Amino acid sequence: MSDRLFIFDTTLRDGEQVPGCQLNTVEKIQVAKQLEALGVDVIEAGFPISSPGDFNSVIEISKAVTWPTICALTRAVQKDIDVAAESLKYAKRKRIHTGIGTSDSHIRYKFNSTREEIIERAVAAVKYARRYVEDVEFYAEDAGRTDNEYLARVVEAVIKAGATVVNIPDTTGYCLPEEYGAKIKYLIDHVDGIDKAILSTHCHNDLGMATANTISGVLNGARQVEVTVNGIGERAGNTSLEEIAMILRCHHNIDIDTNINTQKIYPTSRMVSSLMNMPVQPNKAIVGRNAFAHSSGIHQDGVLKNVQTYEIIDPKDVGIDDNAIVLTARSGRAALKHRLHALGVEMDQEKLDKVYEDFLKLADKKKDITDDDIMVLAGADRNVNHHIKLEYLQVTSGVGVRSVASLGLNISGEHFEAAATGNGPVDAAIKAVKQIIKRQMVLKEFTIQAISKGSDDVGKVHMQVEYDGQMFYGFGANTDIIAASVEAYIDCINKFRK
Repeated sequence: MSDRLFIFDTTLRDGEQVPGCQLNTVEKIQVAKQLEALGVDVIEAGFPISSPGDFNSVIEISKAVTWPTICALTRAVQKDIDVAAESLKYAKRKRIHTGIGTSDSHIRYKFNSTREEIIERAVAAVKYARRYVEDVEFYAEDAGRTDNEYLARVVEAVIKAGATVVNIPDTTGYCLPEEYGAKIKYLIDHVDGIDKAILSTHCHNDLGMATANTISGVLNGARQVEVTVNGIGERAGNTSLEEIAMILRCHHNIDIDTNINTQKIYPTSRMVSSLMNMPVQPNKAIVGRNAFAHSSGIHQDGVLKNVQTYEIIDPKDVGIDDNAIVLTARSGRAALKHRLHALGVEMDQEKLDKVYEDFLKLADKKKDITDDDIMVLAGADRNVNHHIKLEYLQVTSGVGVRSVASLGLNISGEHFEAAATGNGPVDAAIKAVKQIIKRQMVLKEFTIQAISKGSDDVGKVHMQVEYDGQMFYGFGANTDIIAASVEAYIDCINKFRK
C-alpha cells in the first residue's frame, strides 16, 4: 500500500507575501475553492493577527471551503494564538500553525535569547494552542541552519507538548538536498515519540533547490510538504505544488501518493497568475507556456514519431487540452464560456456578456486569441470602480522627433485633458498624466511582458510607483503597449488616491 503524502498549500499566506500580489477576500475565496477542487489537504489561509483583512479572509475561507483543513499562522505569542483561534471558529477542520526560530542566528540576534528559553517558549505556545484545537503544527524557523542535535531536542519537546505536525523549514533556501534529507532522517532516527507527529517540509528557492530539497525530505520520511501554486513566495519563492505532484506521478518507483487531481493543475496555475498579476515564466516546469513546446527540428521529429521521446508528461494529465477550441471573432458566447471554465474561471451571465463584447473587439484586432488573452479579459473589469479612468490617448513619436502625448482622464465624473513631450511615447504619456494628477510620484519599476509570439498580441505592463513613502503596484493590458503602460500607471494612482 502506498504511503500518503499530505499537501499543505500556502499560496494564500506565504505566496501572497510577494509585493504587489495581494488579493482581496473575494479573490482569496476563489483561489481557496480552486485549491479544494485541486485536492490539497491543508490550506494555510493567512496570518490573522497581521491585519484585519487577513483575519477576515481566514473567517470567510473557513465558511467557503468544506473538506480541507484550514490553517492559521501565528508566532509563539498568546495573543497571536487567541486571534488565530477566533478566525478559525467556522472551519470544519482547523489547525493552528505556531512556532519560533531555532537557529543560533535567530536565537541570538532575533530573540536575544538562549536555547533553553526558546524550547520553553516553543512548548508553551504548543500547549496554549492545544487549548483551542486538537491539530497544532509547530514550525522551527530556520531549521535548515539549526544543528541537528538541538533541533531534535526542540522537535521532541513540542511533540510531547501536543504538536501533531512539525514543520522543518529551510527558511533561507540554504540547504543542499543531501543535507536537508539527512536532517529529516536524523529527526526520525533520534526523536523519541516521532511516530506521534508528521514531519513537514517547507523549502524556499533562493538557490533554486526548493523542489529538490522537498523531494529529498519526502524520500527520508517527511509526509507533509508545504508548497505554493507556481512556486510563488517571498524572495525567490517556495516549492512548487505542481512540480511535487508530477514528480511523484512520473516516478512510479516512489510509492507515495497525493490527493491532487493533476488535471486541475493548469487551470489553477492560470487563475493564480491572473489574480495575482504575476506572470508564469515561459520555461516554468509543468505550467509554463513552453513546457510542452518543441522548437528543435530533432525534437520535433522525435515527438512526431513518438511523443514519449521528449515528453515524460502527457499535457492532458495537467489539464492542458491539445484539442482546445480555437477562439476567433466568429466564436460565440458558449465557446468563450467553455474556455473560461477550462481555465478555472466561472462568471454570471451579465459579466460573461461584458467580457464577450471585449473579446470580440480584441478578436477583430488579432489573429489568435490565447489563454492569457482570455484571462486578461476576464480580469479586465477590475477598473470598473476606479475613480480615475483613461478616456483617450493619442501619441506621436518617431525617429528624430520628440514624442508628444495628449490624453483625457475621467476623474470621478469630471473630464481633464493634458499634453506633454518626453523621451519616448511612454514617458510623454506618463508626463501628461502627471500634469493632471499633481502628486510627487516616483516610477520605481516598469516591466513589459509580451504574452506570446505575435506582434498583434496583448501586452501586459506591471508597474511600481513610490508615493508618500509607500510602494503601489499597477497592472495594465492592451494590444497597444503605450496604452497598457498608462493604464498600469493609473492603476497605481487609483490605489493610493484618497
